[in-house]
This record gives sequence, C-alpha cells and structure tokens, in this order.
Amino acid sequence: MKILGIYGSPRKDGNTDLMLNAFLEGAAGEGAEIERLYVRDLAMSGCLECGQCDETGICAVKDDMVSVYPMLEKAGNIVVATPIFFYGVTGQLKLMIDRSQASYMAKALAVRDGGKKPPGPPRRGVLLSAGATRGKRLFECAALTIKYFFDALDVVYSGDLCFRQIEGKGAVRLHPTALEECFKAGRDFVLHA
Repeated sequence: MKILGIYGSPRKDGNTDLMLNAFLEGAAGEGAEIERLYVRDLAMSGCLECGQCDETGICAVKDDMVSVYPMLEKAGNIVVATPIFFYGVTGQLKLMIDRSQASYMAKALAVRDGGKKPPGPPRRGVLLSAGATRGKRLFECAALTIKYFFDALDVVYSGDLCFRQIEGKGAVRLHPTALEECFKAGRDFVLHA
C-alpha cells in the first residue's frame, strides 16, 4: 500500500506534523510505502481561474505544483494534516487544493473522451487536525474542504482524527492519547484496507 502524507501546516514540527508522523509511522510498521509532501516548502500561487484546465486538464501556472500533480495522481491513499486557521485549513494547503482543479478536470475530460477509471480498490483518505479552541463546529469547514479535495482526486473520505484545545508548538505531546491514537489509526488504515 502507498500512502501520501500531506503536511499542511506552515510550522515545521508543529502539532499536526507530529500527528501525521505518528500516523505514517504506524502505517509504515504494517508495510505501507510512505511519501511525504510538505506544502510549506512549495512556491506556488493561487488558481487564476483562467479556464485552461477546463479545456486541457493542465494548469496554466508553472510553479512547484507541477511536481505535485504526479504525486497526487499516483498516491494510493492520502492523509492530510492541517491545523485549524479561522475554522478552516491553512492558506498554504488551500492554495494546493484550489490548484487541484486541474486534476479534477483531467479526470473529467478523460471520462468525456471515453476513458474509464483504472480498475482496482478505491483510494482512501484521512484528515488529521488540531485546533486551539473548544468550538463545537471547529473542524466542520476543514473536513468539508478535504472531502471535496478527495472527491476531485477519486479518493474516498475514510474519516478523520481531530483534537480540540491543542495550542502551542508541540502541545499535542501533552494530550494523553492523541499521538497514540494517530499511530494506531495509521496501523489500522493499513490492516483494514
């Protein structure tokens, strides 16, 4: 099994980085092949809404997203980790998600032209997140954004693991079960494929 871990935080070694590391460690322990993508390291701009991808399935903007498209396409499964910024995903991650419209259009154009989805088990995806507040609806916007991102890539949203009241770099280490739960979720993700 291949898993692409997408690190959506602008802060290196922050809480969601630690959560994703634990998840991927659990998955790797069960034999998963891991690839990592650090969105904070990408030099990219937002979608221009120019319409080129609607016609060709290829984004007109030539920046670091050019190297991301093949990663998204070949990923067997995807796990996205993001802290909550104003009840949503980080700006850096949102740029990448918006630019994934080209991936969606490439798929739609292929189907329109008689192509079919490749056979095989469905790709699955998970959201890992942490937020500073206790808000009852703290993760709803992020989860909805990730669900539509996964849908554009033909990835089935398989669930999430989200923790409230995690603030300050490394504070997730103080949570009694968070990192252990992430590790176990990574193991289970592979074992129950």
